[in-house]
Amino acid sequence: MSLIRPLVLGCALALSACATVAPQPKGAPAPAQAAQPAVAAAVPADDNLNAALWSQRAVEHDMIYEEVFRDAQAKLATALKDPTWDALPKDDRTTPISRKLKPAVVLDIDETVLDNSPYQVRVIRGGGEFNEADWAAWCKEAVARAMPGAVAFTQWAASHGIAVIYVSNRAKDLDEPTLRNLRQAGLPVSGPEAFLGLGTFVPDCDQVGTEKGCRRQLIASKYRVLMQFGDQVGDFVTVLANTPEGREKAIAPYRAWVGERWFVFPNPTYGSWEPAVFNNDYTLPREERRKLKIDALRDK
Repeated sequence: MSLIRPLVLGCALALSACATVAPQPKGAPAPAQAAQPAVAAAVPADDNLNAALWSQRAVEHDMIYEEVFRDAQAKLATALKDPTWDALPKDDRTTPISRKLKPAVVLDIDETVLDNSPYQVRVIRGGGEFNEADWAAWCKEAVARAMPGAVAFTQWAASHGIAVIYVSNRAKDLDEPTLRNLRQAGLPVSGPEAFLGLGTFVPDCDQVGTEKGCRRQLIASKYRVLMQFGDQVGDFVTVLANTPEGREKAIAPYRAWVGERWFVFPNPTYGSWEPAVFNNDYTLPREERRKLKIDALRDK
């Protein structure tokens, strides 16, 4: 290409640009400037972005849920026929197992049968963190979708005379919107007692934090629990020390139950696994908590 053309073109453009700026009389108002597009306030990076994206957009997420529920359903008939079959840990089996006890399956709600990823997305887009007020507001909307496979499994269990009981750390005062959401999502709800939320009174049992042990003991007094489902260790057994070591110790006696009596779902968005690595101290600044999480990673 000739060097003359770009030089000439450059000069022409420069002269054209100069010609468009006419000199203004002294004291005249400045020419109007073109409106500049507003720059959106930057939303800080959020560790939860990929987790929420995977939960909503990865087909692998749906495949895992469908696989787990389908596998559980295939094994449920066998469990139902065995009068000694029980999925409760020994500390929660306060009533001896017998044929007189009605069979039941026990399921956590959030990220087990209901998908709350839209709430996580709101938190990410807002640049904040989880808080009880916003969470309660989300629950009261009662619009969470059922997880893949959850409706088919629970409906099958209910149709075979197996009680479907939801044990959740949603506050007990969220029972009405929670039951409404479960029904609207197609999940079977036998009545108010089908939901045992945080704050459920259990006689002669001292509630420890958000642990579900007392509620499992209440279920044990009336039911033979065939299977438990959840996304957290605490959905299955009481965790006395929420440290990585304490969590491992809690499930150690029941490893063989996983995939037989206990069915676990992945939840990378939140859970007790996260504060376990920063001493459960949410008073620490967000960046300090993040540093401790990074320090807990292994590269070998």
